[in-house]
Amino acid sequence: MAMNFCRINLFACLLIALLARSNSDAASGDSSGLPTVVIDAGHGGHDRGGIPGQKIAEKDMNLDVAQRLRNVLASNGYRVVMTRDSDVFVPLPTRVAIANSYRNAIFVCVHFNSTQRRGAAGIETYFYSRDSLPLASAVHYYVAGGAPSSNRGVRRRGYYVLRKTNVPAVLVECGFLTNPTEASYAQTASYRQKLAEEIAAGVRGRNSVASARSTTRVATSEAIPMQPYMDQTKVTSSKHGKSKRSHKKSTRKKKSSSKRSSSEARSGSTNWEG
Repeated sequence: MAMNFCRINLFACLLIALLARSNSDAASGDSSGLPTVVIDAGHGGHDRGGIPGQKIAEKDMNLDVAQRLRNVLASNGYRVVMTRDSDVFVPLPTRVAIANSYRNAIFVCVHFNSTQRRGAAGIETYFYSRDSLPLASAVHYYVAGGAPSSNRGVRRRGYYVLRKTNVPAVLVECGFLTNPTEASYAQTASYRQKLAEEIAAGVRGRNSVASARSTTRVATSEAIPMQPYMDQTKVTSSKHGKSKRSHKKSTRKKKSSSKRSSSEARSGSTNWEG
């Protein structure tokens, strides 16, 4: 009981501190007319992210890119709020509550991917509400266009942090930490900085997304094409999407089981719906 009380107090203090800090930065963001950007570094604390036995802790890569993204956006005049700014565990409802506490805001979740299949690679961007598609299109357009990895496309999926937010929200999978090549990229500071800059470019360009279905990258002065997307809202949460990429049914079941405890944002629909 005492431990639970302390934990509740910790999260309450964290939320108060975040709100207080964001309020202190309000003048610059409000006067510019720019939205508040709530950056969510996936996982944290006891939740390493990824799959069992994964060498690189996803939570660390997520936080590093998120902090770099914060710095880039702040330098561009944006008001930025972090759901976590250190190696702590923040429950999904708290993350969503922070995003929903700002009327003029957008929510960007930073993640890296993982799977048992070492050959899996590429960049994915997820959204849920239709109002989030322009943001997802712009962010994916820049991140996938600027990374040396393959383009796995934009996907509509009902992950908890996307489904429960009342503001435009996206979740970016910045590559596979279980892929040797992409893992080596992720461990390079210059590459993580590049990811942050491309995500920031997407945030800045979200209002320039056109209705065109072309995925061809155009000059930054022109409209950004609306990205085609796969609607995966009917995919059962128990599969977590990733296990469907296996060719063997038995392997698929094994992956589904191993992923239940590995991804807070992606498995949240199971953990928090009761």
